[in-house]
Amino acid sequence: MNLKVIGSEKEYQKYLDWVDEMFDNKVAPKTPDGEKLQVVLLLIKQYEDQYYPVPKPDPIDAIKGKMVDLGLKNKDFVGKAGSKGYVSAILNKRKPLTLELARFFHHELGIPADILLS
Repeated sequence: MNLKVIGSEKEYQKYLDWVDEMFDNKVAPKTPDGEKLQVVLLLIKQYEDQYYPVPKPDPIDAIKGKMVDLGLKNKDFVGKAGSKGYVSAILNKRKPLTLELARFFHHELGIPADILLS
């Protein structure tokens, strides 16, 4: 396989098929095919970033999702982020997420700042 920047959906699919074959064969990373695989994965990522971008999640949806993952409830933030009503208003999108609250949720829940500020 000659490596080049992916220019079409057909080439993209060809590269994906080749990657599947390499994974099925359990190619070792320090071999010539393993190094070629790393380059092909970078080319695939570049193509996907351009033609299949993944949108960033809504900040409040990210907070709610992380709360579910960690088993947290609104009441767990009362006193730390504000009153019960204020926390509820934030999480129901009735009040805006301030920079101070974004910082708080970043530290409390480990959500990347770029998601909270989008």
